[in-house]
Amino acid sequence: MTSDFSRFTALTESFTHETVTHSRVEDVALPHGAGTLALIRLDNDHPKRPNTLGPGSLIEFGEAVAAQLPRAQAGEIAGLAVIGKPGVLAAGADIVSARQLTDPDQGRGLADLGHEAYNLLADFPVPTFAFISGTALGGGLEIALAAHYRTVSSDAKALGLPEIFLGLIPGWGGIYRVPRLIGPERAVEVIFKNPLNNNRSLKGPEAYEIGLADALLDPDSFEQQSLDFAARIISGDAELTQRVTTHREHDAGEAAWQRAIETARSLVAAKTGDTAPGPLRALEVFEQVRHRSRDEDRKAEVEALGQLLVSDEFKNVVYAFMELMQKRAKQPAGVPEAAPREIRKVGVVGAGLMASQLALVFAQHLQVPVVLTDLDQDRVDKALDYVRDQTQKQLKKGRLSADQATALADLVTGSTDKSVYADADFVIEAVFEEIGVKKQVFAELEEIISSDAVLATNTSSLSVTEMAADLQHPERVIGFHFFNPVAVMPLIEIARTSQTADEPIATAFALAAKLRKTPVLTKDATAFVVNRVLLRLMAEVQKTFDEGTDARTADEALKPLGLPMTPFELLAMVGLPVAQHVTESLHSSFGERFYVSANLQALIDHGVTEIWSTDAEGHKHIKDSTLALMSFGDDPKTTEEVRTTVLEALAEEIGLLLEEEVVASPKDVDLCMILGAGWPFHRGGITPYLDQQGISQRVNGKAFAD
Repeated sequence: MTSDFSRFTALTESFTHETVTHSRVEDVALPHGAGTLALIRLDNDHPKRPNTLGPGSLIEFGEAVAAQLPRAQAGEIAGLAVIGKPGVLAAGADIVSARQLTDPDQGRGLADLGHEAYNLLADFPVPTFAFISGTALGGGLEIALAAHYRTVSSDAKALGLPEIFLGLIPGWGGIYRVPRLIGPERAVEVIFKNPLNNNRSLKGPEAYEIGLADALLDPDSFEQQSLDFAARIISGDAELTQRVTTHREHDAGEAAWQRAIETARSLVAAKTGDTAPGPLRALEVFEQVRHRSRDEDRKAEVEALGQLLVSDEFKNVVYAFMELMQKRAKQPAGVPEAAPREIRKVGVVGAGLMASQLALVFAQHLQVPVVLTDLDQDRVDKALDYVRDQTQKQLKKGRLSADQATALADLVTGSTDKSVYADADFVIEAVFEEIGVKKQVFAELEEIISSDAVLATNTSSLSVTEMAADLQHPERVIGFHFFNPVAVMPLIEIARTSQTADEPIATAFALAAKLRKTPVLTKDATAFVVNRVLLRLMAEVQKTFDEGTDARTADEALKPLGLPMTPFELLAMVGLPVAQHVTESLHSSFGERFYVSANLQALIDHGVTEIWSTDAEGHKHIKDSTLALMSFGDDPKTTEEVRTTVLEALAEEIGLLLEEEVVASPKDVDLCMILGAGWPFHRGGITPYLDQQGISQRVNGKAFAD
């Protein structure tokens, strides 16, 4: 078991900005007379930046392990362990540097280096351990998987293999080792399900429960308890050894593998539309891994990772993750220097489903009284019942205690009298989407609330400026647009009019943070960003259908993009009347670019709620009665023609939106579309995609990235 890491040193030239995570070895005298443990501490010497793993880090780690081999063979050490700095083992590969790679051979080299280093740990002649005190993601978790035993702290918050979320695969042995450790079905949860579920990670107790760790230890004395665990294993403690063996038991039979593979296939298809290379390559390797030796799997992982590391998809994901989610979302443009207003009570005007969701979210995250109103008591009672039902669901799922559920429900009250808003600091309306109704609500509220309370509208398409036009204090009116379902969707569009003061905007940003939402500041322009872009897309597809394109061709033309729904499916979800109303608003503001469909209006007039119907076998079709209500032209388009037409329309609309300064940057458009419309992460953002396809340049004369 020898290794020469000098053949990998050339890789470091491609990672010139790597912050090296050092591997420092110290000898520790184990308790119970178990001998000496060589303890490798991973530390990048950066107080705020987590340990990451580039070639320099991996080479140093591999050489540190190799240096202990003669000592183990000579009986000088009884075991070898790896631990990180406080709160983190390692947060994975240095993906910021990795996105600079241009040659697949560089990617293959990096993948092979990880295997070379980690296999030394796996093949070490005395017991090896990983002590996971905190974050262990991607290559960080794969270090731990290579060890013979693992302990984890009960307060560790981020363990997992996020690679397919990042457009890669777990390429340092993860696909080989995870199913052998915890079984194929649980491996699907770690390798596929969690990354595809908004990059969910595991907490320490969860990681222990599914078998990724052999012991769950208290954080206050984690290192000492881990050393005690190692000492007992090395000393041959029969009771502990049996407990570990029992804990690791799992079903690895053929039937379990078949179930796991089918589940993984379904997850990848449902979440990516089979359009993302990373998940597909991971699936390909996973399906074969049970039949492969470790060396055979190494070759497969290295080849896949080498190709993926230089793919557009990986660079797109790094842009989306690092530039948008980690930077733009956390440092949004347009935050005023003004101090935000303290929110001690919230008012919600309306008691429909959207208003009920808003009331619950405000109460849960702000822990302040929330009061809602409507025209009659029955509607108010229905909203309060909704809040109570949702708190009971959280109670049953273990997310709230009985006392917490009761206290949360009690924070939300209702009335038919708007005077209950008199002492509210923030009032948001969620009433019928009609400008006259909203203006009347604001006029009534201005007579009741204090002069410095913030007035917000949850409108999706109407003019905030017009709503505030007749008010004495239009400067405190903002748009505060949530997406449905409120508890799940992370985006809030904050709309500022030409008269809006700084304090209400500062308050909106602070409020969004407390609600755990991502805010994007927009100018007050019809439909802001997400609905403007989405409705342009949907209108173009509807137009091709009305002009004679086959329904399936029109609706599925954009499938290769990997969007979460087809346009007709999205239309049914938001509701035909709502989509038509927003399109009409956009048509009024921007003219013929937004096509208003007479066919859709005919369906609405006859109470039809969807274009597609689904039969008992789950097949989509259009009912004859639905077709009979519509009329069509004789100018059909091919799939490619529909896709080109739609993408060119999107490039035009986004170009105009940016020209009008609705948002500060293309990054804001990308962030809005990812968080508000489910734009696929592996596409990076809608503007990079349009640039990469050459559409931005063709339509607008320049790339959005210029």
